[in-house]
Amino acid sequence: MTINFEDAKNVIIAAGNRLDQMGLAPATAGNYSQKLNDDSIAVTVSGKHKGRLGRGDIMRVDLDTKPLEDQRPSAETLLHTSLYKLLPDVNAILHTHSIASTVLSMKKNGHITLKGYELLKAFPGIDTHEVSVTVPVFDNTQDMNVLAPQVEDYLKAHPHTPAYIIRGHGIYGWGRDMAEAERVIEALEFLLACELEVLKLERAGLKADTLKGGISS
Repeated sequence: MTINFEDAKNVIIAAGNRLDQMGLAPATAGNYSQKLNDDSIAVTVSGKHKGRLGRGDIMRVDLDTKPLEDQRPSAETLLHTSLYKLLPDVNAILHTHSIASTVLSMKKNGHITLKGYELLKAFPGIDTHEVSVTVPVFDNTQDMNVLAPQVEDYLKAHPHTPAYIIRGHGIYGWGRDMAEAERVIEALEFLLACELEVLKLERAGLKADTLKGGISS
């Protein structure tokens, strides 16, 4: 569902406030976007704290990342626009930062697999806990022209992927509207926090086969 620019400002500001309260928007980290009904994109400007966004902290770009306002968009805007081009049903994208996603992505190579959790049903198209969901982990880089094609290639081969992680950096999650994008992010951040606790328990001596979750790399 696309919306107009003024309504997009409202939903992005509300998302920023909520994610900040959840501890997923430290310092000026993260970036959020919403597809508009004229096929442009509303996106957070660079360097703003996402829990303190004002209406002037959200600007428009076109699908080629060209600014349509006299401001500088997030340095990662290409990661948003490439997803909108690749996934036509996606209308909102959120990029969050948490301790769990940062730590686990530094320890695991290639992907993190989540299985057996009831909350997996928060992801689109899943109606049972008896599944596994693989979330890819991409190496961090400052060059979005390198990272964006890697993400695109993976999603073309795995079109039901709900989100991805940049190593030591954070999560990108998306949805058909902002509410769905928030649900994906909140569920994934919770599940990664569970997996981090699993690792702590294992290191404390609890046998891995007594734990229902599991991380694959």
